[in-house]
Amino acid sequence: MEHVTRIVIIGGGPGGYEAALVAAQLGAEVTVVDCDGLGGASVLTDCVPSKTLIATAEVMTTFDSSYEELGIIVADDTPPLEQAARVVGVDLGKVNRRVKRLALAQSHDITASVTRAGGRVMRGRGRVAPQQSLDGSRRVIVRAADGTEQTLVADAVLIATGAHPREIPDAKPDGERILNWTQVYDLDELPEELIVVGSGVTGAEFAGAYQALGSKVTLVSSRDRVLPGEDPDAAAVLEDVFRRRGMNVMSRSRAQAAKRVGDRVDVTLSDGRVISGTHCLMAVGSIPNSADIGLEEAGVKLAESGHVLTDKVSRTSAPGIYAAGDCTGVLALASVAAMQGRIAMYHFLGDAVAPLNLKTVSANVFTDPEIATVGYSQADVDGGKIDARVVKLPLLRNPRAKMQGIRDGFVKIFCRPGTGIVVGGVVVAPRASELIHPISLAVDNNLTVEQIANAFTVYPSLSGSIAEVARQLHTRKTQEES
Repeated sequence: MEHVTRIVIIGGGPGGYEAALVAAQLGAEVTVVDCDGLGGASVLTDCVPSKTLIATAEVMTTFDSSYEELGIIVADDTPPLEQAARVVGVDLGKVNRRVKRLALAQSHDITASVTRAGGRVMRGRGRVAPQQSLDGSRRVIVRAADGTEQTLVADAVLIATGAHPREIPDAKPDGERILNWTQVYDLDELPEELIVVGSGVTGAEFAGAYQALGSKVTLVSSRDRVLPGEDPDAAAVLEDVFRRRGMNVMSRSRAQAAKRVGDRVDVTLSDGRVISGTHCLMAVGSIPNSADIGLEEAGVKLAESGHVLTDKVSRTSAPGIYAAGDCTGVLALASVAAMQGRIAMYHFLGDAVAPLNLKTVSANVFTDPEIATVGYSQADVDGGKIDARVVKLPLLRNPRAKMQGIRDGFVKIFCRPGTGIVVGGVVVAPRASELIHPISLAVDNNLTVEQIANAFTVYPSLSGSIAEVARQLHTRKTQEES
């Protein structure tokens, strides 16, 4: 009888469930061990919920900033003296109930997909046994919620356990007034004055969303600017928009502690200043879920940060053990986690596989405007990592942007000086997450600015600016050659 390859996946997030689908498709016997529900943090507490909340905020912002300019009249019975009163409000309890409903629906859909593909889903916490068997197989001990344990035998194990919010010792979340980003969906009422600590992607997204929903937001950033890891031009546009909309952005300010004072929260900064609000959201990074699951005892090397060290095909230092997703610290993106998981299965099951190439990854910050990036960055060019020519075109000149009342944003493309091959790009615009795709295709397929410039675009459209930037880069290349 032919041996069926047994795969055990610990963690049901994008890294885990996408790997399960591939492994089942390739004929393996797959078991996904998960304690929270398939989809992981991405579906249950992170990407899906936050982007659902942001969808409501986006409608609010669009309405607030554009309706007068676009000639829309809102009839209401506000007395003349209060005519400037906010016309559109939000029921946060209703918004959050929708958020949770959609997250659960998505989780159920994923579970159904894995089961339909032939995979098995087990509720519980997985732990890798220390020794590898003589036949090369591994043992995974699954502990159910009731304390009972079951041992699974696997030819390969994939660790896809994700990460959890980092905490400051003197600012422990209580789920009511001091919150991490997994707890905000339990709020029934909009925070009146929200202090967001941390100006990375998560902090910026939530700060922008709650500002749009009607909260008075203070963003505490320990760095010189918001989004220190993103394109500097893009970060500057967003910070300007935040300030213009009334957000209090405090740069070079490090939060040291947060404590409840009655119905308020006092946040103490490292220089001794104290700021007060009704709620505080801590967005100060994440910690990999790599402890207490038997990894080091099984020979898996971890970084000092606790991240699982992997190579380009998702292998760890222990034979037969792979890892994918946020627990590896490669790039905290659902798309990267999914790719790592798929690559692991292709590699172990002997299918054709290409190693992970981070230079073709597209990413998006779901602020308003959105910031989408792909390939090499401005920092790579400025730091001499790659020689590239750059053109940036403000959206203000785009006819469709004018029609829609869009004032902020730009398209920026990086290409190689001699060949004109596109190596990176940045789009700052509403729905930049959709607009980045043609640039992603160009980066992934080594297309030139000439090829982008020669492709038809719809007139008028925001994507017309992508072609226009490509034309300018092509023109400059031609001028340089002559």
